[in-house]
Amino acid sequence: MDEKFFDDLEARIPTREVRTRFAPSPTGYMHVGNLRTALYTWCIARHNGGKFILRIEDTDQNRLVEGAVDVIYRTLTDCGLDWDEGPDKGGPVGPYVQTERRGLYLPFAQRLVQRGHAYYCFCDKTEGEDPEGFERTADPCRDLPEEEVRRCLAAGMPYVIRQRIPAEGTTTFHDEIFGDVTAPNKDLDDQVLIKRDGLPTYNFANVIDDHLMGITHVVRGSEYLASAPKYNLLYEGFGWKVPKYVHCSPVMRDAHNKMSKRHGDPSYEDLVEKGYLRAAIVNYVALLGWAPGGEREIYSIRELAEAFDLAGISKSQAIFDIEKLTYFNAEYIRAMDPADFARAAEPYIRQRVKNPSIDPAAVAALLQQRTEVLTDIPGKLGFFDALPDYDAELYVHKKSKSDRESALQMLQAALPVLQALPVWDDEHIHGAMVSLAESLGVKNAKLLWPVRIAVTGTAVTPGGAVEICRILGREETLRRMADGIGRLS
Repeated sequence: MDEKFFDDLEARIPTREVRTRFAPSPTGYMHVGNLRTALYTWCIARHNGGKFILRIEDTDQNRLVEGAVDVIYRTLTDCGLDWDEGPDKGGPVGPYVQTERRGLYLPFAQRLVQRGHAYYCFCDKTEGEDPEGFERTADPCRDLPEEEVRRCLAAGMPYVIRQRIPAEGTTTFHDEIFGDVTAPNKDLDDQVLIKRDGLPTYNFANVIDDHLMGITHVVRGSEYLASAPKYNLLYEGFGWKVPKYVHCSPVMRDAHNKMSKRHGDPSYEDLVEKGYLRAAIVNYVALLGWAPGGEREIYSIRELAEAFDLAGISKSQAIFDIEKLTYFNAEYIRAMDPADFARAAEPYIRQRVKNPSIDPAAVAALLQQRTEVLTDIPGKLGFFDALPDYDAELYVHKKSKSDRESALQMLQAALPVLQALPVWDDEHIHGAMVSLAESLGVKNAKLLWPVRIAVTGTAVTPGGAVEICRILGREETLRRMADGIGRLS
């Protein structure tokens, strides 16, 4: 075997910085647990001034889902999880893709064979995952004489390369969250490293790539704790340093069930479609299993990176709570710059408000402090385009001491006052209504309640009578007030 091949690769491994990687398989949608793994991985790199690597692990070609890679790119980019490097293709930095590196893996597997840590298996078994119940001690290829192996290879017999797990003893590895974990070797299977198609399995390729990319911290779900002993044995077989393992407990839909798309649990893109802000989603997901300490909950993504500490990761399962996410989202919306909120809200406003004379920015100003998720917006605005056919009983309101008779009197008094206003803006409308209420000897609410009912036809609105009249404009406001007088007469 050409040692220069290995020497050249080893010489290019970065060694003087923290390096992390997010290595998703493009086999489905980007669920909340995936996003959390990417976020923690990114935070570790950024907190330590290191590099964050994106690697697409697509060696399981039978499970690839069309468009899944694009979902990964969109999600990371949208969430601000920028990656630092990739293969030089003469353009923007792209991710590493394992199938584009397929020539790397077989020589490393062959090196393990030479060292006695792997073996060629010519048995007729399924590729990738072993059949249920397969035991390595029953594999006749495990101890084939070297001469027989050479004969089978020369004859072109199909084969896989399997890891040779020690038959006795234990394997111990250290995890930053769970501490030292020990597994009896008899419980570990001789996993496939190289499949019949020449591609590596996930379990082998991720070890090779993590080493060659100088990865210092490996963040993944706690379901991989069972596989970690086999990874450790591979590192030992090569004589390589083991990275720091960070196994995170799963994100659950409740105390007993993991989140699942088939059970209706949302992906990141589903949450965005439901009206949640990217920054709020990222902030909430970061706290699913990680606590920064103290009472503070709201963090920008850069602040998350500054505060991130592995000691804050919990062993306990995290429960995804949509109500808590909604709370975060409402906090973010209220804190937004008004112009930014207006831009975010405009598409939702225009779903219901088709009248081009209605200024969406003016409507957004009414909504910002009253909105929890953006998809709430259209349902609040139906009255802007057309007055609904409402029941005159809406004018009855005990708190403002309004009944049908008094409401009629208020509208009849307000109509000419508004009609005579020289300027149609909040200041003049509000001033005129306050002066009129004073002259009538009534509280402001007794006058403004029927005005608001008349111009909206609904009891619950995103703003008060003054703001809504101003947005509707003089002509439409007066027309609707006259309609209200007709309904009450």
